[in-house]
Amino acid sequence: MDPNPRFRLFPMPVQSGLLFVVWLLMNNTLAVGHIFLAALLALAIPIAVSSLQHPQPTVHKPLLALRYFLLVLMDIVIANIQVAILILGPLKKMQPGFIAVPLDIKQNLPITLLASTVSLTPGTVSCDVSEDQCWLYIHALNLVDEQELINSIKNRYEAPLKEIFGC
Repeated sequence: MDPNPRFRLFPMPVQSGLLFVVWLLMNNTLAVGHIFLAALLALAIPIAVSSLQHPQPTVHKPLLALRYFLLVLMDIVIANIQVAILILGPLKKMQPGFIAVPLDIKQNLPITLLASTVSLTPGTVSCDVSEDQCWLYIHALNLVDEQELINSIKNRYEAPLKEIFGC
């Protein structure tokens, strides 16, 4: 028997509350039937999908996560300017290419965040993660120095993620 039955009935209480509110907002009514249906959906959907959940690492350093977020925002702005200059210049100066970045992190969430960060930064896009999760494959719009890009990704993005999640 489950020692805490509340979590069996509400396996995802925040998501249940969000489902309830969103349903009512989408229908723009507080009619009894919609409130009942919202409550039913808010209970049934999280119970139905709770078995699909995988444990994820927790954020050990939230302030570092905020700093990482601001760093990524700044890098997105700078990369947008660099890509605009590159595209407006002669196209024959571009040197597109693929690289494989060795990964030190092994957990799914930090790898996903790293791949998303690379893709959000204009000029680079994550293509794939190797089956053994040891390599992140990236396409760069202008690959001048392969090792410099690898070092930049590892130092600027992977190292803080390792620290944020305690990997």
